[in-house]
Amino acid sequence: MSAAPTSDAPAANADSPTLGDHIARQLLRLGAVVGLKDADAALYAELLVTSLGNASQRLLSQPPPSPSFISDDHTPVEFSLSLRPHAAPVLRVLAEPGCAAEDMAANGHQGLLAIRDMARRWDISTAQLDRLEDLFFPPSAQGPLALWYALELRPGGVPGMKIYLNPAASGPQQATATVQKALHRLGHRQALAALPDTAAYPFLALDLGTWEAPRVKVYTTHPGLSAAEACALNRAQPGPAPADIAAFFRIAAGAGLPAGVRNEPETRLDRRPALACHSFTEQSTDRPSGFTLHIPVRDYVRDDDESLTRADALLTHFGVDPSVLGDALSALTTRPLSDGVGLISYLALAHERDRQPRITAYLSSEAYAVRPGHGHTPPRPSTPP
Repeated sequence: MSAAPTSDAPAANADSPTLGDHIARQLLRLGAVVGLKDADAALYAELLVTSLGNASQRLLSQPPPSPSFISDDHTPVEFSLSLRPHAAPVLRVLAEPGCAAEDMAANGHQGLLAIRDMARRWDISTAQLDRLEDLFFPPSAQGPLALWYALELRPGGVPGMKIYLNPAASGPQQATATVQKALHRLGHRQALAALPDTAAYPFLALDLGTWEAPRVKVYTTHPGLSAAEACALNRAQPGPAPADIAAFFRIAAGAGLPAGVRNEPETRLDRRPALACHSFTEQSTDRPSGFTLHIPVRDYVRDDDESLTRADALLTHFGVDPSVLGDALSALTTRPLSDGVGLISYLALAHERDRQPRITAYLSSEAYAVRPGHGHTPPRPSTPP
């Protein structure tokens, strides 16, 4: 696989910054935090800006190019840090290349063009994505997204690529059938039956390019989740220890003690719902090889200072040095963490077969707005049945 040529990142304009200026500066600073070489970080920054097309040239004083679902302030970019014990932090970026399109059908078309351009650059096959094009890109596409891509920003200038698709593109009532057809075409014919019950299928994701074990990932939505129910969601074998899932849930959600301890009722996530993700790598068994639980921490804290406190506690619990996350937040913004909420949008516990669990923190760019913090609002306990 050939690496792309190196290039300088876009020049920033301090007097009238554009979206491209803003996200390029953030990526360069984050690259320094995780130890990427300057040339690699500059290449990835240029690629990110280019993939957004004309949207990257819009001034930040203008409204966002669209109500992008990626972030609360509609910035069409999100960063994340994947952290595990005794390993270098991994920086990733998520983007919506069709964010400036006039409708979802055009959004998807522009996204496909951007993905295929990147795939040619790195000699990455899009065969898996091509098999699904008619399912996820109908003429009258619906929903909050058409196509997102994520890049795992690896040393050497050749990233790992992931594609995120909308199972409800032909309407919410078709989402289950769309997931089933997609899994069948990708060789996972019995995979849907292995998944937990869900309120919705928000995403189906594909690994493209060089991965140790390329995955097909199915995301499910779980309103009102408790710690015990979170443990029961896992279908991966072997999966994460229930004690790890419960500890993650309680720390990330601020849920406190287990149900029944000191007669406290069980705490549930009654605002933005949790997401689960099951990954499939083996067609012979159609049992999930991985499980991830995502907690929307921004909806269960007072401000980002509290979010960072929870994230630090999580990382420490799972044997990870928490200092890199604080450095990453400083690379994104100079605002006091107590001045807003959402800089850390989600915290996730991910488990893949034969690997240590990892914690992922999803980080908002905040190109357009800072979501105001609010009074201390811990999750509301549910009424015992």
